[in-house]
Amino acid sequence: MTSLEYEIKLLSKMVEINTESVSKKEYDKCASLIVEEAQRNSLDVEIIDGEKGAKDGLSRPNVIVTLDAGSDVTLLLESHFDIVPPGPNWTYPPFKLTVKDGKAYGRGTADNKSGIAAAIGAMRQLKKEKLDVNLKLIAGVDEEIGGRYGVDYVLSDHGLTGEAVLILDAGPERLYLGASGIIWGKITVEGKQGHAGYPFKAKNAIDEAIKLLVAFESYKNAVEKKESILYAPPEAPRQRVWGRYTVTMIKAGEKENVIPGTCEVRFDRRLIPEEPVEQAEKELSDFFQKAVGKTGCKASLEIIYKLPGYHTPKDLVFVQTVSENIKKTVGQSLPFAGELGGNDGTFFAKNGIPVICYGTIRADTHYHGVDEFVYLEDVKNTRNLIVNLGKVSREKIA
Repeated sequence: MTSLEYEIKLLSKMVEINTESVSKKEYDKCASLIVEEAQRNSLDVEIIDGEKGAKDGLSRPNVIVTLDAGSDVTLLLESHFDIVPPGPNWTYPPFKLTVKDGKAYGRGTADNKSGIAAAIGAMRQLKKEKLDVNLKLIAGVDEEIGGRYGVDYVLSDHGLTGEAVLILDAGPERLYLGASGIIWGKITVEGKQGHAGYPFKAKNAIDEAIKLLVAFESYKNAVEKKESILYAPPEAPRQRVWGRYTVTMIKAGEKENVIPGTCEVRFDRRLIPEEPVEQAEKELSDFFQKAVGKTGCKASLEIIYKLPGYHTPKDLVFVQTVSENIKKTVGQSLPFAGELGGNDGTFFAKNGIPVICYGTIRADTHYHGVDEFVYLEDVKNTRNLIVNLGKVSREKIA
């Protein structure tokens, strides 16, 4: 089957639902749609609500769709249906699917609702086959804001498991065997508030913060020398995944004539896939203490969020199986690489489940940007890869 009529129809329905991850207002509506599609295609389905862990009254319906072959080996598939807000100035309406010139436009098309459409499309085909492995799709939520009560809750708290996972939240240019870890931090620099007409009576917190930021240039340089064994994605300026440190937010002041007494600096630190997050956090803290001592600034460091990266060894049978079936599906082998960003794969890795990433999010699809789109050919290839993987013997997965 080469037609995408079913997948496009399902993707269109999902795109029309604004599942932005902050308010979560339409999570339930999208989850209900996925449940209905699963039931319509005689697939088993359940919802694991992360709100039971968060306990904040905001529903987080992670949908689990299962094709049960009666096997003792389960291949997991994972995608997410939460999105980032679309923002203004779209050429095409963000919440209405527009299909044109081999592309489908709309918020969430590439990242990551097309992964769900491809997976369910594959499972409805495989329902007619006699299989040696079970397939289980996790259509998760909250990926765009960390995933603690999305996929992490499904695995770590609820206990769902499998022998291996294909994360559909990636591009089709490579087979991704790892992803970068993350540390988000906040530095608060203290000064003394005062009137701008009397600067000698104050200590400008912005000036103090600048001293600290200048000192952190050597930290940035040291971080960028860290290099992974995994190759970087094709759009990257370097051959291998490397460490990164970026100041992303600075907040200070309230009025032109008031010298600010505090300045807040936020940053994003990306770890190479094999770098332990505890080690990276200690290095960061040690450098911060030295920088404070050197500059004489009064400042504090707070870690807001952290997530380890992961790396799947290329000699695993599962890795070779996916690689072979990629060649069968698209007609060529793909090199292995690591993601510069992160994804839900880290939650599977920390639970001992081998992870490979492949999907529809090409570098040029404007994911998170204006006029996001997905190539229909990539949706077809992702679906067909899942169909081919579903037909392999259990020994090729476990």
